[in-house]
Amino acid sequence: MSDHISASVADGVGHVTLDRPQALNALSYEMIRELAAIFELWRTDSEVGVVVLDGAGERGFCAGGDIRELYTYASNDDHAEAREFFRAEYRLDAMIARYPKPVVALMDGITMGGGIGLAGHASIRIVTERSRIAMPETRIGFTPDVGGSWLLAKAPGELGVHLALNSRTMDAADAIHAGFADFFVPSERLPHVIQALAERADPGTPAEIVMLFDETPGPSALALARDWVDACYSAPTVAEVIERLRAFAEGRATEPTENVSSSSFPQHPLDPGATAYAAAAADELETLSPTALTVTLEAVRRARTLRSLEDALEQEFRLVSWFIEQHDLREGIRAQVIDKDRNPRWNPSTLDAVEPGLAALVLDDARFEPVWPA
Repeated sequence: MSDHISASVADGVGHVTLDRPQALNALSYEMIRELAAIFELWRTDSEVGVVVLDGAGERGFCAGGDIRELYTYASNDDHAEAREFFRAEYRLDAMIARYPKPVVALMDGITMGGGIGLAGHASIRIVTERSRIAMPETRIGFTPDVGGSWLLAKAPGELGVHLALNSRTMDAADAIHAGFADFFVPSERLPHVIQALAERADPGTPAEIVMLFDETPGPSALALARDWVDACYSAPTVAEVIERLRAFAEGRATEPTENVSSSSFPQHPLDPGATAYAAAAADELETLSPTALTVTLEAVRRARTLRSLEDALEQEFRLVSWFIEQHDLREGIRAQVIDKDRNPRWNPSTLDAVEPGLAALVLDDARFEPVWPA
């Protein structure tokens, strides 16, 4: 066992903790392999009736994959090793989703990217008042993966497209509304949840036990924004999404399209905060990688047609296998994580310069061995 994963079994509870708090429990390749070994071992262990998955420290469950490790793969042209990393990670995510025993994920604090891959597919997903949930990949010239596109595709209306393109961070209420979480439990009560799971108090099942601690998190800002988000983010292209956001923010009507009519477009919002939010969303989209945005929009929409999480993971694997070789991913990580100048130089730099049909080409690229070979 490494210094970054701790695991124990007591009173029928297998408790596994991501123990890398100085890096917000970011996942390295080694951590992924060890987690997979633990879950495989506990699958048939009669001493384990339920698994609790959490992160060390008070700042977060898991900030995602180790971005610096990914940057090393990309910068050193070690693309084959990167693909092995993704295959291992996606198999682990699917294992948790199909696990024969209840998996209780405690998404306390920051839970992003690879953290959602672990917790977002668990059978019982708990958020707290400290939870900050996001798929932030477009900020580094990348695209949502680890089954994130599957969750985003199932979010109500066009909220998943908004969350994906803008890398928007959700609080507990938003995460439950969007389908990324199931229960809200105040952070101070999490130890009591774990204790109750061990004591197997009536009513007995893990979900029913967690419900004893469940509270109402308050209103979801995402839910309140649903009407105008649906109207704007249903546009067929990212450029048109931006145009609709501008029109909404300025109180203008948009030209009717097959997806939204001028009568259904919210031209006169009651909440001035909504117009500011829409304007900020448009501004933000214009700063992000045009390539990442174009591919991500198509990926989430195509994920709506897929049959299973595994199908979504295979689609994502084709995407990340392509992105790992691209300029924008290296440049995005450099600007946000390495040099931290927050000034990425995307190539191409504008949406209209993105190659027509690029998203479809990338989504259908099957050059590499899949996650689950036939």
